[in-house]
Amino acid sequence: MRSRTSTPLAFLPFCAAALALGAAAPVAAQNVLVVNQAVTEAEVTAAQRAWCQALVDISSTHARSGQPAAKALAERVIDGAYGYQMGTVLFKPTLTVVPQTFRTTRAGALAYFVGGDAAFPKDTGFALKGWTKCEVANAAVFIAGDSATTMGNVRITGAKGDVTTVDKTWKFVKDDAGKLRIVVHHSSLPYAGS
Repeated sequence: MRSRTSTPLAFLPFCAAALALGAAAPVAAQNVLVVNQAVTEAEVTAAQRAWCQALVDISSTHARSGQPAAKALAERVIDGAYGYQMGTVLFKPTLTVVPQTFRTTRAGALAYFVGGDAAFPKDTGFALKGWTKCEVANAAVFIAGDSATTMGNVRITGAKGDVTTVDKTWKFVKDDAGKLRIVVHHSSLPYAGS
């Protein structure tokens, strides 16, 4: 005896043909939610430019209004750009040392950017160093669906015009709201050779 919920065999070829053509079963419009989570290169470069601008903004806020104001801005930047609310972020800042080389928590990232956390005594605030300009030069961008990985250089200009170049790898994913989030951030000084 066939169950009431089974599909008649005569209907199966139609289902297969419909799937092959990309047709979808009819669904009531109020139950349909289509979210495009694909990442575009334009979104990636915009996120990188926003990160650079945030670094400069934190520096200028520090110079104008002090560390507490810079910290408040850095908190907003971290919450808006990084994926700590999604889970662990794989963040290896440029100027960190053992045993706090990797900053997988929001508190660790905040301490790196603005210092002032006794749990991270060697952090003096990378974002507080008077940066006036920041530019990204990607060597390559790899996009796969809802994630993108970049590798290249970031050039940061100090108050006296001196330029620091760092090698940087970022991985971005989209959160449930479709916002790009940094989930991997590896930064290091270029190898000087022997």
